[in-house]
Amino acid sequence: MVPLRSRRRSALTVPVGLALVASLGFLPGTATAVPDGSADAPTASTTAAGSKLAYVVNTRADRKTVASVRRAVEKAGGEVVIAYEKIGVIVAHSADPDFARTMRAVRGVASAGATRTAPLSPAGTTQEGPPQYLSEAATNAATRPSALTAGRQGAAPDSEPLEAEQWDLRAIGADKAAKINPGSSKVTVAVIDTGVDDTHPDLAPNFSAAQSANCAGGKPDTSAGAWRPDTPQDYHGTHVAGEIAAARNGIGVAGVAPGVKVSGIKVTDPANGLFYPESVVCAFVFAADRGVEITNNSYYVDPWLYNCTADPDQRAVVHAVNRAQLYAQRKGVLHLASAGNSNHDLAADEILDDSSPNDTVPVPRTVDPSKCFDLPTQLPGVVTVSATGSKGFKSYYSSYGKDVVDVAAPGGDRLYQIPDTPSKNGRILSTMPGGQYAWLQGTSMAAPHAAGVAALLKSRHPWASPAVLQTLLKAQADNPGCPTGPFDPDGDGVANAVCEGDRRTNGFYGHGVVDALDAVD
Repeated sequence: MVPLRSRRRSALTVPVGLALVASLGFLPGTATAVPDGSADAPTASTTAAGSKLAYVVNTRADRKTVASVRRAVEKAGGEVVIAYEKIGVIVAHSADPDFARTMRAVRGVASAGATRTAPLSPAGTTQEGPPQYLSEAATNAATRPSALTAGRQGAAPDSEPLEAEQWDLRAIGADKAAKINPGSSKVTVAVIDTGVDDTHPDLAPNFSAAQSANCAGGKPDTSAGAWRPDTPQDYHGTHVAGEIAAARNGIGVAGVAPGVKVSGIKVTDPANGLFYPESVVCAFVFAADRGVEITNNSYYVDPWLYNCTADPDQRAVVHAVNRAQLYAQRKGVLHLASAGNSNHDLAADEILDDSSPNDTVPVPRTVDPSKCFDLPTQLPGVVTVSATGSKGFKSYYSSYGKDVVDVAAPGGDRLYQIPDTPSKNGRILSTMPGGQYAWLQGTSMAAPHAAGVAALLKSRHPWASPAVLQTLLKAQADNPGCPTGPFDPDGDGVANAVCEGDRRTNGFYGHGVVDALDAVD
């Protein structure tokens, strides 16, 4: 088995918070294992004393309490970035290593904590090139076949020029579904990610600028183009957006729901490309307030792979992000998130996390998944999506877990599930910045396929609440059931994963693989 490099659920890491499979190494930690939430783990006060950090301060969600706590923040020497009164979350900056402890003692404060272990970067600092790691996706982007820029050469009637390469659409009946109902332009899927290049010819027809923003730092910027990628390395969000809603316009590829709208909410830190909590809080609130119906979340909230409630800083992060995503649910938004690429059983009793924190020096720790949460995928009401390959089996890298995974969708499998396409490429082909295309694989690619099917369902059932929409999504899925024998894709005689459950629901596929044709038929 080729070793995986995933930032989501193990020590193996890839850049900028993306749920991608990578090909080269990781930055090793130097400390010994500590229990989940232990005080021995690095904290803001021990790793960045005297440096300015970002914090979330969670209060009762009423104007009087938020105003009072805001004054307390300022009295303690903190700088208020933004106060989300409607959810009782204040984003602040402070150089005082005791700031969080001080705020926890303030009347009306439920929790407070640093959102990072690395100091805030100077204003205007941007990442230069791939941050520390060479990912498989970056390699793909640099070696795109020139044929991917061709016109309609060899295109079948009523198909897009590159659709012959899109085995993923055929796997879930999306090509046939588009002829029945391509989705409604009244439905918008927000891609919370690295930014979306709305100038791409496959995305421009369906892009909603009015529902797009740059939320990096925790405060929305809606100026023209603020949602676009900062650097060529920020291709991830554009690829995801194309999988959801690339238009059927005779150019390039098609999305699962080519008639719906897609927006971009950029949340990556400009200095290191990480997805910090305050940015994700901003994205959920912004999506809710701008009338988005569905969000796609192909990332985890940095810098902790798991946020353990025994740790006061991480507990505050869990509270803040959960408040924001629940607020969006109450306003009618369904969230979908990728399960991760570590081939981990998310229903296990314990998991080794030796990749956190990923913004300074990782310290190995064993975590209890019932008390330590991968955000946002393990939050209540969020649809967790695992990945399948072209043969319909679980992808070799995809994490799984009974009663954790909700549905599965095509994410690609370049090693063991090779499709009968012109390129024989087992990954997912989609849009890239600058009007280009590339193949990527990961649960990052699975979640947008499920989000596209959810958008088709929402188009057909505009009255459906997030809870009803999730029920519909599960009901139309096709469950292949657990393998009859050991799951051994590399054939070395050792089971690479164990599937628990039956054809109704199981750890590999949840309620099943999403089906776009069933969603519209």
